Amino acid sequence: MSEKSSKLDSRKYGLRYGFGFVETAIVTAMFFKVWFDFVSVHNQTNHLTGLGNLGMAVGIYLIIVMFFMKRLGGYTIGINRKMVILAAQVSALFCTDFVEIFVSMAITGQFRFGFMFFRLYALLWLVQSVTTAVLSYFMVDIYRKVVPPLTVLEIHGKHRNTLSEKLNELVYKYKVEKSVPSDLPLDELIREMDDFDAVLLNDLPSSEKNHLLKICFERDKRVYLTPKLSDIMVKNSEDLNLVDTPIYLFRNSGAPKWKLGIKRAFDVVSSSLGLVVLSPLFAVIAFLIHHEDGGPVFFRQERVTQYGRRFEIIKFRSMIVDAEKDGRPHPAGEDDPRITKIGRFIRKTRIDEFPQLVNIIKGDMSVVGPRPERWEHVEKYTRDIPEFKLRLKAKAGLTGLAQVYGKYNTSALDKLKMDLMYIESFSLFMDVQILFETLRVLFQGESTEGFTEEATNVMHDYESI
Repeated sequence: MSEKSSKLDSRKYGLRYGFGFVETAIVTAMFFKVWFDFVSVHNQTNHLTGLGNLGMAVGIYLIIVMFFMKRLGGYTIGINRKMVILAAQVSALFCTDFVEIFVSMAITGQFRFGFMFFRLYALLWLVQSVTTAVLSYFMVDIYRKVVPPLTVLEIHGKHRNTLSEKLNELVYKYKVEKSVPSDLPLDELIREMDDFDAVLLNDLPSSEKNHLLKICFERDKRVYLTPKLSDIMVKNSEDLNLVDTPIYLFRNSGAPKWKLGIKRAFDVVSSSLGLVVLSPLFAVIAFLIHHEDGGPVFFRQERVTQYGRRFEIIKFRSMIVDAEKDGRPHPAGEDDPRITKIGRFIRKTRIDEFPQLVNIIKGDMSVVGPRPERWEHVEKYTRDIPEFKLRLKAKAGLTGLAQVYGKYNTSALDKLKMDLMYIESFSLFMDVQILFETLRVLFQGESTEGFTEEATNVMHDYESI
C-alpha cells in the first residue's frame, strides 16, 4: 500500500470513528436524561440514582445502541448515501429503544411501568432520530469535502454494462477514470492498477475474476466486484475446522421455523394496524379513482408467490379500465397514456400498492420479500435466466431489498441478485431496516420509473451470472 493510500485511509477511518463516537455519545446522553428524570421521581428507595446503578443502566444502553448501529449500518458515514444512513440509524434507534423498554422494566423490577416506558422511549426515539438525521447530514457533507473520491480502474469482460456510469454518478465517492478489457497482457494490467486507488472487476468470468483478485490482494489494492449468484448463495456459509483443509458449510436450510413464526406474527399485526391507520387515506383515494372515470376502485391481477403458487394481488386501479383488454401483459411505460391522472400520483407515491396489506393478512404475501411478479414474467425471465426461479424460495413481499434499491425497470438479473441476498441473509433486523428505507423510496421518483421496451427485452449472457 502506498503512503498516499495509507494517509487517505487513516483520514477516512478517523472521521468515521469520530462521527460514530459523537452520535453514539449524544443519543446515549439523551437516554441518560430520560432515565435519570424517571428514576428520580419513581425510585422510592433511591438505590437506582446511585452512580453504580446509573452507570450500569447507561452501560447497558450503550452496548445495545452500538450493537444495533453496527448491525444495521448506522456507522456507515462516508460509505452509504445520506438517506440509506438515515434509515439505518432510525431503525437501529427504534430497535434499541424498543429493547430498552423491557430492560428498564427489568432494572426497576416494576412491570407496571411498561406503558410509561413505551411513551417515554417512543418520544425519545423521535427526538434521537431527528437529531441524528441533522447530524448525519452535516457529517456526510464534511466527510465528502475532506475525503476526495477514489480513482477507479475498471477491468471489464466481453459484455459491457453501465456499472461504471452508475458509479460515476456518485461524484463524491468514485471517479472511474479508465476502463480496460480483461484480455490485456497481465503485466500491462498490473501497471494500470498502480495508477489508481481501486480496481473494479466488472462482470468477469470466474477464472479471470479470481486471478485478478489474487493479484489485487497481493498488491494491497482495494477491489470492487460484481457478485455471481454462487457468491451470494455461499455468503453466509460457516467455517468448519474438522480436518486440515478449510471447509465451508452451506446449509441451504432456509430460515428456522421460529423466525418465520415471528415474521408471520409481525406481518399480521403490522398489516392490520396499517389498514386501520390508513383507512381515511384509502377512502379518499377510492373516491378520487371512481370519480375520475366511474370505473372500479381496485384492480386484481394474478401474481406468483412462494414455491410458484399463484394468487390475486389487490391494488388501487391506476390505469384505465381494460388496459389489457387483449389479455396480454403490457408493462406500463414512463409516459403511458393508459395511466389515469390520479393513477400517476398513486403510482409515484406507491399508494397503489397499499391494498396488498389484505394479501399479507391472507397469507399470500409478507411485508418484506421478493416482489410478486406476473406468471408471464416469471416464465420469460426463467427462460433467459434459469436461476430466476430461486427467488420463489421466499414469500412475495410488499417491499423488499430489490424494491428499495432497484427500480421498476431494473434488469431481471439484478433483481434476482438482490432477492437472493435477502433470502440468504434474512433477519428480523433486516426487515425493520428495509421498512424504514421504504419511506425513502416513496420520495424518490426514479424508483418508480416504468418499463421501457429495451429493459424488458434485455438478455444477459449466462456466463456473467
